Amino acid sequence: MAWSTSQIPDLTGRVAVITGANSGLGFMSTKVLARSGAHVIMATRDVDRGTTARDAIQADDPAASLEVVELDLASIASVKSAAASILVAHPEIDILINNAGVMALPEQRTEDGFEMQFGVNHLGHWVLTAKLLAGILAAESAQVVSVTSIARLIGKPVDPQNPHLYGRYDPWRAYGQSKLANYHFALGLQREFEKHGAKAVSNAAHPGLSRTNLQARTVQEGGVGRSGPVFEWLAAMAGSDPAEGALPQLRAATDPVVLGGELFGPRFIGRGAPVRRPLVRRPGLDRQIKTLWDVSVTETSVWFDFDAAMGR
Repeated sequence: MAWSTSQIPDLTGRVAVITGANSGLGFMSTKVLARSGAHVIMATRDVDRGTTARDAIQADDPAASLEVVELDLASIASVKSAAASILVAHPEIDILINNAGVMALPEQRTEDGFEMQFGVNHLGHWVLTAKLLAGILAAESAQVVSVTSIARLIGKPVDPQNPHLYGRYDPWRAYGQSKLANYHFALGLQREFEKHGAKAVSNAAHPGLSRTNLQARTVQEGGVGRSGPVFEWLAAMAGSDPAEGALPQLRAATDPVVLGGELFGPRFIGRGAPVRRPLVRRPGLDRQIKTLWDVSVTETSVWFDFDAAMGR
């Protein structure tokens, strides 16, 4: 039987954090988790939009327990501030869905000088997850989900000599690199959980081709050039709706039998019921994961301090 949201267990008393929760896949994931009883922290860059999204959900489901927290993944200072405020109010984090992202934008830099797609899609979530580590490990069995993309298949591992693609920037090259980084991060984090005897699990998920405002923003900012309108049309015509697109990350975040180090995606790659997808183990995977870890620490000066998080 195909997995559906009806199989999500009762999440009453659980705390979930979702980035990019005001629209698209994040919005749908928020609705479903709240309906299942979780208290959902909607981490959004635009607080007004987050508040509007919260109000829309509660208009349909008055019992939904929601909280909006300002989080700009393009600013390490903002991410640290958001994580600190979340942990003060919620010392245990049961679910973290690193969902927010940007796609195929013209070359831009974050507040900290990072290439925008690598900075937002990976480094921002790296910092958030590291700073929430104590809460994740304090939970009975936390589930961390990193949202990747089929574009990871065109991505190249991060180059430690040029992680921000100076002089080599291309919108899709940068997007593919960031989405492959999400995949490598999910696998690497699971290894760290296992190494330190943590009960938490880390998995990756991808939505296939889904109709969200991600494509519209890409086109509006000219990130895909003349092919933009065609790309947007393809997503509109062939893509799944956000409710379907969110299923893989929801399964990865709530299925009690996930093992960790797994990838969830649509059965038919672009769309379909959420299933475990085979892991593509490219040559040098271990080295690529280690390189991503080293680069992430070097760029952000943030690392995963398991001893401190576990009170050792």
